[in-house]
Amino acid sequence: MADAVVIGAGPNGLVAANLLADAGWSVVVLEEQDEPGGAVKSGELTGQPGFTHDLFSAFYPLAAASPTLRRLELERYGLRWRRGSLALAHPAPDGTCASLSMDLDETAASLDAFAPGDGDAWRELYGLWRRTGPHLLAAMATPMPPLRPGARLARELGPSGLVRFARTMLLPVRRLGEERFRGEGGRRLLAGNALHTDLAPEATFSGFYGWFLAALGQEVGFPFPEGGAGRLTDALVRRLEERGGRVEIGMRVTEVLVRRGRAVAVRTPKGDVDASRAVLADVDAPQLYIQLLAREHVPARLLDDLRRFQWDYGTVKVDWALDGPVPWTAPDARRAPVVHIADDVNELTVTMSELARGLVPTKPFLILGQYAAADPTRCPPEKEVAWAYAHVPHGVELDEAALVDRMEARVEELAPGFRELVRARHVFSPAGLERANRNLVGGALNGGTAQLHQQFVFRPTSGLGRPETPVRGLYLASSSAYPGGGVHGAPGANAARAALTAARLQRI
Repeated sequence: MADAVVIGAGPNGLVAANLLADAGWSVVVLEEQDEPGGAVKSGELTGQPGFTHDLFSAFYPLAAASPTLRRLELERYGLRWRRGSLALAHPAPDGTCASLSMDLDETAASLDAFAPGDGDAWRELYGLWRRTGPHLLAAMATPMPPLRPGARLARELGPSGLVRFARTMLLPVRRLGEERFRGEGGRRLLAGNALHTDLAPEATFSGFYGWFLAALGQEVGFPFPEGGAGRLTDALVRRLEERGGRVEIGMRVTEVLVRRGRAVAVRTPKGDVDASRAVLADVDAPQLYIQLLAREHVPARLLDDLRRFQWDYGTVKVDWALDGPVPWTAPDARRAPVVHIADDVNELTVTMSELARGLVPTKPFLILGQYAAADPTRCPPEKEVAWAYAHVPHGVELDEAALVDRMEARVEELAPGFRELVRARHVFSPAGLERANRNLVGGALNGGTAQLHQQFVFRPTSGLGRPETPVRGLYLASSSAYPGGGVHGAPGANAARAALTAARLQRI
């Protein structure tokens, strides 16, 4: 019998398992797919030999900065980070390009090209990150409420500074850009990063996400594992196995078994797997509470709250094997592994308005990745492996071919000749993403909306924002829990720490 059973071998489940193994617990991780990794996998997706694609997630500034993952020292287990000479580029059809570099002077010069003084405005915003970022990252890696990181942040800023900071972070990203930058470049940079979530430019708190991701890009870049995203998973698995833990694949959990109010085992088609101390679930919240637990173990109020659980938007992802690098007109776009495609902030507002109204965007905002310049192991010489995704509403009738054509047309506008380079493509529809990974419900990538009404103490439902569940010994360890989506391991780490704390208290 294992001390702990972890349901799901995604990054959060593997982080939780590693931390429990570090504490001396025996751990088994059960994964229903034929390989571990969850949304952190890679392979030859387009059928072209030698082209390694990231199947789901791809770039990992949060992983590189995460205190939790840094403490695991995954570089000792084979992980090697790669970075482009720029972190990110946001070109537009008018020939301009806002660029984010790990060189602060280079980022500032890019923004000054739009409006003199905007470089200094970014230096000021990044200076705010240098003061607050370590405390914010520590808060993410601490179960709610993050009292110690919060106290350190308050000491750093002082009472008046803390109030000003709170106002800045609550601003919509459109307003934050207008307040800080005179030119379009800085505004475009912030808004593009904010739309890695499902928040519109006018949404409260979207300014925080735009600033947070841009500042992370400035500090650590937008790194990715050499050889494919799966190398990050491989390192987590190797580390776990070195400590006696194990991962069992092809093991779908169909039920969490509860006796006298406590989780004691999980049921699989191959038999029950007992857990003497804890069960940690790296699955989305509705799946845990509605599908894996018998109704009598879930309070009626929680079930009622889950009926209002909101998913982030669905996703259509296209992967390409290319016969050469993407021929961007903007030189900086050739240097950046991540490229944002949207004309300006106004277009982003239109896109998000269409999504909110249940419409497939006319001009979808694209996040595009390309690798060859920074990681030649991903594809044959003088070739390129690339991808892009766009968001779509849930439940719409989707003309997949038309949307892919629209997406490729957007790239072609900024990189004439792109379509001639496509030798093969693979398309993940929202349903295809969910079939490949049960947690990606309808193609939602973040385990639920990032909007303020479903964050902090409201994640996944109104409560304390804690990983504990109404069942003793059962913990929610997925991105449906605080602090949400992104490959940083924090939900898994928070669940593991809660389980360890409960075990210590039982001994007292």
